[in-house]
Amino acid sequence: MNEDHATGQLFDTACFVGIGHIGSSLARALRKHGLAGRILCLEASDGARRVAMDLGVVDGAFADPAQAVAGADLVVLAVPVGAMEAVVRAIAPHLKPGAVVTDVGSVKMAVIRDVGPLLPDGVHYIPGHPIAGTEHSGPSSGFAELFEGRWQILTPLPGTDEAMLAKLCALWRRVGSMVELMEPAHHDRVLAITSHLPHLIAYTIVGTASDLADHLQQEVIKFSASGFRDFTRIAASDPIMWRDIFLNNREAVLEVIQRFTEDLTALQRAIRWGEGEVLESKFRETRAIRRAIIDAKQA
Repeated sequence: MNEDHATGQLFDTACFVGIGHIGSSLARALRKHGLAGRILCLEASDGARRVAMDLGVVDGAFADPAQAVAGADLVVLAVPVGAMEAVVRAIAPHLKPGAVVTDVGSVKMAVIRDVGPLLPDGVHYIPGHPIAGTEHSGPSSGFAELFEGRWQILTPLPGTDEAMLAKLCALWRRVGSMVELMEPAHHDRVLAITSHLPHLIAYTIVGTASDLADHLQQEVIKFSASGFRDFTRIAASDPIMWRDIFLNNREAVLEVIQRFTEDLTALQRAIRWGEGEVLESKFRETRAIRRAIIDAKQA
């Protein structure tokens, strides 16, 4: 693959459709590394547009699709997965021929299904997903270093223009990411276990705590150990975004929930019957996974 984009500007104008946490972080990173001449956004929220402009995240913020995307040679879809189809319907008639359209959605098959058929001929669609983020949201929560040392997964479709793919790979590498190319369906299965199931478990555990009697709930909050604190951080993630992820990756998520339920039942049985060796063996296996994550510098 051609990777001749080591230095200099890659795109004349980049437009972010949605300027929340991921969108504003990437916009900041493009500016920091000089990868786009102008940075614009299409954003429905008056408040978010104002904040993005006040902070200098973008050079222009618009509510009108034509004003936002007409001159952009890079368009980044950074809205919740469930909103992708509607925003692409709005921007499609105004996209510049030859523009690259990508997205940052945590689900790929559903987004490709909803977005791909709506884009006009001559526009290059390269789906993507940065494995980065925090529990915070909104344009003020972004920061340019978010993607450094993190993976960016791209799921190019058959017939993707190799030069445009190389250009997008170069963009992500220059904001600090490691780039992996992956089949869309495989991406959704992998993320179901590494991201979607942990979020579902976190929402469930914190939800259980919220259902306790008031005095117990206050003690849970007061005496939270690091484990529960970690779950609350995950469970504080954007509820709309995660609603859409679960609904749009339901088959893969339901499959891993079934496997998790079977494993949980096995541990439940081991605890009931006092099978310490079973518990210790499982805990040793899981500790090895943690060490591998640390060794891979993804902790």
